[in-house]
Amino acid sequence: MSNAEDRIIPPITLATRITILRILGVPVFVLLLIYYKINIANESVADYYRLGALAVFILIAVTDALDGYIARKRNEITRLGTILDPIADKSLMLASLIVLTRPSMPELDPQFPVWFTLIVISRDSILILGSFLVNFIHSHVEIKPRILGKASTALMMFAIVMVLTQCPQNIVNGVLIATGICVLISGLQYLIDGIVQLENGHEQ
Repeated sequence: MSNAEDRIIPPITLATRITILRILGVPVFVLLLIYYKINIANESVADYYRLGALAVFILIAVTDALDGYIARKRNEITRLGTILDPIADKSLMLASLIVLTRPSMPELDPQFPVWFTLIVISRDSILILGSFLVNFIHSHVEIKPRILGKASTALMMFAIVMVLTQCPQNIVNGVLIATGICVLISGLQYLIDGIVQLENGHEQ
């Protein structure tokens, strides 16, 4: 009589536990980079801090795909998981951008230019505010994944790995330009989606 659909899903599933570990890994990532920065400033570079940060970043990025796969495989997609997953993604990206951008770590080479960090943070801020607005007006917001949105995230992760592996700045800049274009276009697509939802909701 019972089946997979009738079983009780625990409040905190395995996938959600992995997502929480991803969030807890972000301050570890930042701390390692701060220690690396201190060593650079003291002209006593300890590459194991940078390599440690790289390992933590890759681990968090890999488990991003893992928790989603486990949730779907075990049919344990929960509201808590859908809330925590984007928080884990955005906190990792935001922390990486802030710590690896030129003003915060001028000694690092290569690094993110200010214009790139400004574009990414501006897009995400507009999207968050837009989501709250649509949800406030219609009590529901539907975010459709966009290919360019996923591409910009993948390129951003790749750029972070390039910085942490000390690729030449000119090569990093090429990836950042491509990423910036994807960020801007995807941001425009999400903005149009939000406007359409507002108009359709108003008509109803």
